[in-house]
Amino acid sequence: MQALRDYQCQMGAHLETDIPVSFGNDAQAFMASDQTTALYDRSHWGRIRVSDRDRLAFLHNQSTNDLKRLQPGQGCETVILTSTARTIDLVSAFVTDEDVLLLTSPTCQEQLMSWLDRYIFFGDKVQLEDKTDSTVCFSLIGPSSADLLRKLGMADLPQELDAHCVGAIANIPVRVASGNGLSASGYTLIADKADGLPLWKALTEAGSVPLGERVWEQLRICQGRPMPGMELTEDYNPLEAGLWHTVSFNKGCYIGQETIARLSTYNGVKQKLWGLTLDGESEPGTPIFLEDRKIGVLTSVVETPKGFFGLGYIKTKAGGNGLNVRVGDGSATVVNVPFLSHSLEPLA
Repeated sequence: MQALRDYQCQMGAHLETDIPVSFGNDAQAFMASDQTTALYDRSHWGRIRVSDRDRLAFLHNQSTNDLKRLQPGQGCETVILTSTARTIDLVSAFVTDEDVLLLTSPTCQEQLMSWLDRYIFFGDKVQLEDKTDSTVCFSLIGPSSADLLRKLGMADLPQELDAHCVGAIANIPVRVASGNGLSASGYTLIADKADGLPLWKALTEAGSVPLGERVWEQLRICQGRPMPGMELTEDYNPLEAGLWHTVSFNKGCYIGQETIARLSTYNGVKQKLWGLTLDGESEPGTPIFLEDRKIGVLTSVVETPKGFFGLGYIKTKAGGNGLNVRVGDGSATVVNVPFLSHSLEPLA
C-alpha cells in the first residue's frame, strides 16, 4: 500500500490516517462523479471472506436480506443487526462458487468478524477471514464508468446491481461488481494488494478523476447513504434508516427479524431518515424543530457546491418531503434522497 500512497501523494493527495482526504481537485472530482468518471479509493473499507459449506445459510440467518436465493456472480446489500434490530452495519455481499465476500463500512470489519464469530456454533461449517489488508478496493462513480472499463479490456460487464465477475483490467486480475455504494452509475473493483498501484495507474491514465474522502462524504450525504456512527447506530433500525431495499420480509427467521416484522406489520416506524437542504452550517447532533416542538436530530452535514446539505431523523407523524423545519439557528427543508426508501416501494 505504501507504493500506492506515495503515487497518490505525487498526484496531489493529502492523507489523514493513511486515507486520501483530497487530491486538491474537489470541485473537479465532484463534477466528474456526475458527468464523466471519478475514482474513489475504498481500500480502508473492510473485506471479509466467508467460506465453507454453510456460508450462505449462516449469512442468511445473520442479516436482513435473502442471501439463500443468490447464485455465484450475484450479490446484494444487507444489514447486520443486533437481536433488538439495531443496526451494526450495512454491507455488500458478493457470492462466488467458493465463498461470500462482504464489503463492510470503514473500520467495521473487526467488529463484524467478532459479532459473526459468536454465532458460529459447534457443527457449523463456516470460516471467517479478514481480507482487508491483502486486497485493495476502488470504486468508479459516474456515467462514463462502463466506457472507461471497456477501454481497459473489460468487454463483458455485470449489469444487475451487485452482480460481479472476475476479469482483467489492463491485464490485471480484478473482481468487478456493478454499483459503488451510492445511487449512481459505476463499479467497484477488488484486487490483490500487490496490484493496487498498477490498477490505480491504469484507471487514472484512462481518464478517471481521483476523488478523496471529502468529496465522497459530500456524495454520500447528498445521496443519503447512511454510515455507522452517524445514521447507523444502536439508536436506529434499518427501516428507520431508509434501508427497506435491504430487507426481505418473507425469508423467515434471522437475528432481529421479530422486531422488523412487528414494525412493518403495525406501521411502527416512528422516525425516518431524510435529506435536508440547509440555509447555513450546522453541527451533527443539532435538534430539528417544527415550530417550537422537537421532531428530530441532524446526523450528518456537509457543504457542497450548491450549499449545505444534511441528513437527519424526523418523527414520522411530523411529516416528510417538503416539510420546512428549524435546525439550530437556521432553517431547512426536508427532501427525498435517492439512496433511501421508506416503504417496500423505492423512491422514484
